[in-house]
Amino acid sequence: MTIIDVVDLKKYFTLSTPILEMETGVVKAVNGISFHINHGETLGLVGESGSGKTTTGKLILRLLKPTAGKILLEGRDISKISDREFRAIRKDLQVVFQNPYASLDPKMTIQDILTQPLTIHKIVQPLEYSKEVVRLLNLVGLSKKDANRFPHEFSGGQRQRIGIARAISTKPKFIVCDEPVSALDVSIQSQILNLMMDLQREFKLSYLFIAHGLNVIKHVSNRVAVMYLGKIVEVGNAETIFNTPKHPYTKALISASPIPDPDIKRERIILKDEIPSPINIPTGCTFHTRCAECMDICRSNEPELQGLDEHQIACHLVNF
Repeated sequence: MTIIDVVDLKKYFTLSTPILEMETGVVKAVNGISFHINHGETLGLVGESGSGKTTTGKLILRLLKPTAGKILLEGRDISKISDREFRAIRKDLQVVFQNPYASLDPKMTIQDILTQPLTIHKIVQPLEYSKEVVRLLNLVGLSKKDANRFPHEFSGGQRQRIGIARAISTKPKFIVCDEPVSALDVSIQSQILNLMMDLQREFKLSYLFIAHGLNVIKHVSNRVAVMYLGKIVEVGNAETIFNTPKHPYTKALISASPIPDPDIKRERIILKDEIPSPINIPTGCTFHTRCAECMDICRSNEPELQGLDEHQIACHLVNF
């Protein structure tokens, strides 16, 4: 059973000159994507910077309004409901931000930071706030004595634990994890990832996990979606994507991912040129300007995302 269904989602940003107030272009940050996330599942969303990953997360959270398309939360289109209706279900959708140094108010104690969502969403009675804060801190590996401290007194990893505690404080169904470990030391990353996976199992959470690092995505994801220039070019079971990738872009990303075993050699695929601007997206297949296997049809016809079972690929090279 799915918890999130995204249908033909689009987000365009209009560029204009402030003096003449003239439209100068349109950034197609998310350009017609569709995917689903099952209950208790983690969908890893991966791609280069500028591919539209974070924008997708913000659209699902309604931090941005979509240009077109649908976002269904357990079958209900939350992209069309009013702000008042959405406030009633805001607690079901939470986020863990990328930068733990910027996501916590430096003027608030941890007690206040964690009490705020409890108050807004009426999670527990006021007399139980302190007890609930201690429970949340214990869940993420912190203690009661940390409640009266300020964010600057914690390390980056500890701050991210507090951010995770805040996210789960409303007892959500779904969490967008926007590169939650990219700002942390490598030695701390695995601790945070394992914590998030433990919490997922305990509370039956569903994640959209956005990341650059493929090793991180491989570790936490049940399924993986690969984005390029606002489009999903391949999606499928994590094991299938990493062991038998089909799209040339997915193959290039995986080839660039470091392998911890020095005895294992892997051929590196070097992509030519830079990723095109989302203001001027290539015709046909958006990846054809960088693809070593480009054919004439790739320059004119945009491939559809299709496949067998859960593994889908948008590429003219793949036959089904």
